[in-house]
Amino acid sequence: MKVIIHGGFFSESATNQKTKKAKQAALNAVVAEAFEYLQHHTALETVIYAVSLLEDNDLFNAGLGSQIQSDGKVRLSASLMDGKSQKFSGVINIENVKNPIQISGQLIAYDDRVLSGDGALHFARQHGHEYFDPITSERQEEFEMKRNQQERKGTVGCVALDGDGNIAAGTSTGGKGFEIPCRVSDSATVAGNFANKFAGISCTGVGEDIVNAALAAKIVTRVSDGISLADACKKSFEELKRFDGFAGVIGISYTGDIFHMDSHPYMVWASNDGEIRVFD
Repeated sequence: MKVIIHGGFFSESATNQKTKKAKQAALNAVVAEAFEYLQHHTALETVIYAVSLLEDNDLFNAGLGSQIQSDGKVRLSASLMDGKSQKFSGVINIENVKNPIQISGQLIAYDDRVLSGDGALHFARQHGHEYFDPITSERQEEFEMKRNQQERKGTVGCVALDGDGNIAAGTSTGGKGFEIPCRVSDSATVAGNFANKFAGISCTGVGEDIVNAALAAKIVTRVSDGISLADACKKSFEELKRFDGFAGVIGISYTGDIFHMDSHPYMVWASNDGEIRVFD
């Protein structure tokens, strides 16, 4: 049983040691809780649990504390994929909810599994998700000051391998900040989140670059064709260089290999296969 999570990117030069240590501590705590949860739950359930914990932490750009779009609103996107059933579900640009990954988890039982905007919100309200304002005072201040866009690349995600050999992946984002309202990122697409019985991948970075590369689906397909997880990631990132793509990935393969990679440091991540490892 193994689990790996990420908390997007941050610029080492643009942050202080206090922020870095806070993210290390947060990821350490979440990956420890997720691994303990995995002992008695499926990979799919664990991914929802771990991503929910990340969405609830305002250190990360997903759920609480998400970036604000150019019209002053927060719109959240998240997706989930179960490698066992090969079902993908997600919500795109949903407003005023706390945990979009949990809504994705409920949608996986339906035929219509990816919803956007008002339809996604209506589904959420029907299924017990009450009004929640994810804007923090810090995000509001950032929006008003229109700070450097380059500090806003990021999402959260989790990939898990359970005791029965099943893999699941989940990804959630609050966007890049100040984007055109209702922009669609990679996070609720198979470019940014994909899993099958061979591997699972969750991405972070610039959504458009990840979509252009079909990154998550491409890596998983290569592992399915017999390439190792590490080699599949490395080959895909070589292709990303052709247009200077900005991305990071976390992944687990059916053989138990666990891997992370980024094109432009600094992706923050943590893993647990019985021993916790956190970015440094």
